[in-house]
Amino acid sequence: MGLLLVLALGACGSAGDNADDRTAARSSTRPVVTIGTKNFTEQFILGELYAQALRAKGFRVRLKHDIGPSEIIDRTLRAGRIDMYAEYTGVAAVVLAQSRRQPPTARATYAAARRFEAGRGFVMLEPTPFSDVLALAVTPQLAARHRLADVGDLRRLGSFTFGGAPENETRYQGLVGMRRAYGLTKARFLPVQLGDQYEALAGGRADVVNVLTTDGQLARGRYVVLRDSKRIFGFQNVAPVVAERVLKQQGSEFAGTLNAVSARLTNRIMQRMNGAVDLDKRRPADVARDFLRGR
Repeated sequence: MGLLLVLALGACGSAGDNADDRTAARSSTRPVVTIGTKNFTEQFILGELYAQALRAKGFRVRLKHDIGPSEIIDRTLRAGRIDMYAEYTGVAAVVLAQSRRQPPTARATYAAARRFEAGRGFVMLEPTPFSDVLALAVTPQLAARHRLADVGDLRRLGSFTFGGAPENETRYQGLVGMRRAYGLTKARFLPVQLGDQYEALAGGRADVVNVLTTDGQLARGRYVVLRDSKRIFGFQNVAPVVAERVLKQQGSEFAGTLNAVSARLTNRIMQRMNGAVDLDKRRPADVARDFLRGR
C-alpha cells in the first residue's frame, strides 16, 4: 500500500470516514503552513513529498520552491517567512552552527544539529535513512590515468579546477576542507550551480566537481566518486526543521506525518527519484506523488 494511501487510511468504512472528517475539520481551523525548499532537484522532491503527505491528512500547506542554499533558506526561516524546510544534519551541525568540530558519527551529527536548532526555537524532526553527502567526482578516464580513488589522490594532478556550488568556496565542507585536511592548495575554484556540474565536467571546464551521492546521474556508472577518507563532508541525513510554534499549533499528527515520510526515504529511493527528474525530465510533484502512492 502506498504511503499516501496509508496516511489517508480510513476512506473505507463509516468509522474511518468520521475520523477523517474530524481531522479535516480540526486542520481547517489551523494556520496555513509554509514549506520552503533549497535550490536543487532533491529539495524540490522533498518539498513535494512533505507537502502532499500533509495535505492528504487535511493540513493546509503552501510550498515555496527554490529559495536558495542553506545560509539563505535558514535566514528565511528565522525571519518567519517560511515555517519549515528539510535540512541536512551535517550542514546544520557544522555550517549553520559555525562549528569547527565535525561530529564523528551520523548519530552524533543529528544530536548536534538537533541541539543547535532547539537553541533557536526550532525542532529538528526524525532523520531519514538516506544520507546525501557532498562528494567529489571525476571522469573514469581521469581516474584511471592518475589512479584516483580518494580525495587525497588529487594531489597527483598538481593544479586542477574544482567546480563547486558557489557557497562551497568558503565552507569547510568544500574547498576549505579540501585545502586544510587534504593539502589541495593548488585547487582553482570554479563556481558551478548545482545541476550544471556534470556538464562542466563533460565539457572540460572542471577537472573535479561537487556531486551529491543521491544524484541520479551516479547510478549509470559514468563518473567516479572519490572516497572521503578524512570525512570533511561529514554525515548528511535529512530532517525537517520546523518552528516550535507551528508544531504546537498543528498538533502531534503533523510531526507524525512528516516522520512517516522521512522513514521511507533510502539512498536508492532518492537516487531513483532524482534521476526521474534530472534525467527523465519528469515534474518533481509527479515523481513525489507516484512514490507516495506506491507506484
